[in-house]
Amino acid sequence: MKSTENCSVMIKKLKQTLDKCDAVVLGAGAGLSAAAGFTYSGERFKKYFSDFEKKYGIKDMYSGGFYPFETQEEYWAWWSRHIYVNRYVDLPSDLYERLFNLVKDKNYFVLTTNVDHCFQKAGFDKKKLFYTQGDYGLFQCSEPCCMETFDNEEIIKEMLEQQRDMKIPTALIPKCPYCRKPLTTNLRSDDKFVQDDGWYKANERYTEFIRRHKNLKVLYLELGVGFNTPGIIKYPFWQMTSENPNAVYACVNKYEASCPSVIEKQSICIHTDIHYFVDKISDCL
Repeated sequence: MKSTENCSVMIKKLKQTLDKCDAVVLGAGAGLSAAAGFTYSGERFKKYFSDFEKKYGIKDMYSGGFYPFETQEEYWAWWSRHIYVNRYVDLPSDLYERLFNLVKDKNYFVLTTNVDHCFQKAGFDKKKLFYTQGDYGLFQCSEPCCMETFDNEEIIKEMLEQQRDMKIPTALIPKCPYCRKPLTTNLRSDDKFVQDDGWYKANERYTEFIRRHKNLKVLYLELGVGFNTPGIIKYPFWQMTSENPNAVYACVNKYEASCPSVIEKQSICIHTDIHYFVDKISDCL
């Protein structure tokens, strides 16, 4: 009970900060989508991938993404299903919509490592989003021979409909329209990741947003960000907070809510479930 009371006090403090700030920079990690229902293991994995688990011994969607399938037909049977359920299927909760209601009337920008497109589906302005690690909805050349990406919704759904025995028809294997090498997912996993024109424009908008609000009352609100890739969101948020005495760093994470001692007085760290946090801060409106 004491922990719950302290959490409620911190949430009220964060709500007051949100009300008074000049800008909100929302940093979102995998924990946010997991809280919204896009889990990669357990019942959801078994619902969509029980056949892959039985045949290949794959235990969750994350590890399945690294499985060394012997053929492109098997590879795309897995990935078409993986992309479909994590990009084109609607979330089982309205967590992103309720989060949007918290910031829609504020001067905000979103920086995220998530690749599932949930922010745009929930109504966030796409010109205020920077997906740093790619997009499940895009393909790129595996070489790559060009710095372009290609929308994949139509071919993904076709692969899903036509796959049999965990294989797609050979004719559906996607090829680069320029060099005819295989296409692959536009996900940052090595030095072949394609940062296309849209990526650079989003990066420019984010950089300009940060520049314009450098010394103002900025709330750096971090949701569901762990220590897998802290150099993208967490460490920069800490750094920008330390350089701006008017800034506040807020971290909401059920297991990893922390900050360096140098910005402790400017920080609000809340150990709680993101659903609980959004419910409680919405009650303060």
